[in-house]
Amino acid sequence: MSKEHTSLAMSGDEKHDPISGHAGFRPTSAGGNGAQGFAAPSHSLPSGGLPGGAAAKPDKKMHPAVIIALWISLSSSVIVYNKYVLDTKAGLNFPYPVFLTTFHMAFATVGTRLLARYSTLLDGLAHVEMTRERWYRNILPIGALFSASLVTSNMAYLTLSVSFIQMLKAFTPVAVLLISFAFGLKQLSGMLCVIVGSISFGVAIASYGEIEFAMDGFIYQVFAVAFESSRLVMIQVLLQGLKMDPLVSLYYFAPVCAAINTALLIFTEGLAPLLDISRLGPFVLITNAGVAFCLNIAAVFLIGAASSLTLTLAGVVKDIMLIFASIFFLGSSITRLQVFGYAIALGGLVAFKTHKG
Repeated sequence: MSKEHTSLAMSGDEKHDPISGHAGFRPTSAGGNGAQGFAAPSHSLPSGGLPGGAAAKPDKKMHPAVIIALWISLSSSVIVYNKYVLDTKAGLNFPYPVFLTTFHMAFATVGTRLLARYSTLLDGLAHVEMTRERWYRNILPIGALFSASLVTSNMAYLTLSVSFIQMLKAFTPVAVLLISFAFGLKQLSGMLCVIVGSISFGVAIASYGEIEFAMDGFIYQVFAVAFESSRLVMIQVLLQGLKMDPLVSLYYFAPVCAAINTALLIFTEGLAPLLDISRLGPFVLITNAGVAFCLNIAAVFLIGAASSLTLTLAGVVKDIMLIFASIFFLGSSITRLQVFGYAIALGGLVAFKTHKG
């Protein structure tokens, strides 16, 4: 799982907003606020991108700042590590994004089942009544969109820099808003139009200023944003009221994604990644998938760690850190025009996340 997708369906007393990617964040018994598994902006959430709720209780002995720092570190590490594995220029030259995503989901499938058997982290499964009809009507279509968003996002890493991809992801809330308008889930307002315009303008400037622009990667990322935005809206429509934290969500969605990706793998990359896997080695594969899986565990503890505004700002900090990491560790280049455009987009995003209309 590569990308920072993640928006989670809320449990009982939380009303999930598919636009801003977080709920009303009422204090929980653990002394915090509930969120989608993590309440950072949906555009900046990592590879786990899963519906979630407030079933888990964070460790009271762990300071919220530590939990937030851990989530930022893991979220950034997942993206940089995936880019490093896939990159044909400055990385390990393993250009098989479908296989990598498939392996991540297979790893998560096994990992969640082991946690369910040997830990209390998946006790939230007891609160979910999963019927065959609900699985086919709700889990399967959302899982398919989740799979598509992960694959296309990873494919974008083959030709685009991490910094530019992060800038393009800033458009995700706008795409979610447009889809929500179409489904009648959100009402248009003058302030929203101004905010949407500022985000769109900022992303357009950042794209215009990209010096390593690649049309195929740009198209893949556009599809990734479209799939992710559709998934967020479907979560709002289909999973409203289900008590699912990030790990419970991963428990249900990982097998669906693994199966879909395996079928896709046969027709896209075939046996090529298996023939080349010895060069990559098991250590890289396992640690790469392990970091992504640990991100979802961290998301459970992030629930209730801080207010939605704090976590929104944490997501912005994470995005900025990713851009710097891309520059220093992966050799990416950004222009002053991109910095200017992205600053406008980030300002719009913060306004978007805190908008009450």
